[in-house]
Order: sequence, then structure tokens, then C-alpha cells
Amino acid sequence: MEAFQSEDFGELQKLVDSLFIGRKTVDRLNVVVQAETLDFPSDLLEIVNLLPPGAYSRPRLCDQINSALAAHGWGGLYGTVE
Repeated sequence: MEAFQSEDFGELQKLVDSLFIGRKTVDRLNVVVQAETLDFPSDLLEIVNLLPPGAYSRPRLCDQINSALAAHGWGGLYGTVE
């Protein structure tokens, strides 16, 4: 059985890639505002809004996003991030 991928598959990876151009850390507000600016669908905004407040290195942000995706069972649907 093949897993269904959303038409928004990979959008979270694009978000992470864009956030870390020339930066070593981003804060939660940067992530949320960028996701809203990119007009993310509600499911992906839900994942982004689950981020706790704070500053994130790329590995830490990816861990947080991937954990939220796993908790929702959406890793196959939207893709994980690295």
C-alpha cells in the first residue's frame, strides 16, 4: 500500500530552508509569521503553532516539527524536515 502525499508535501522543508538562509537561529515568531505569509494550509499552520516559544537552531526546529508531525501521524502526508 502506497502512502498518500498531500499536494503540500515538502512545504515544511521549504519553510525550514528559507528560514535558515544566512541565519543560525530563528525564533518561534519568525517561523509562524513566515508560514502565515506563505499562506500555509490549516494543518501545517497547526504544526507550526505547536512550537514552544524560544529560539531554534535548525536541528532543534526540525526535531520539534518532526515530533509534531509524528504525533499527528502526518509525516507521510506532509513529509518530515531536516
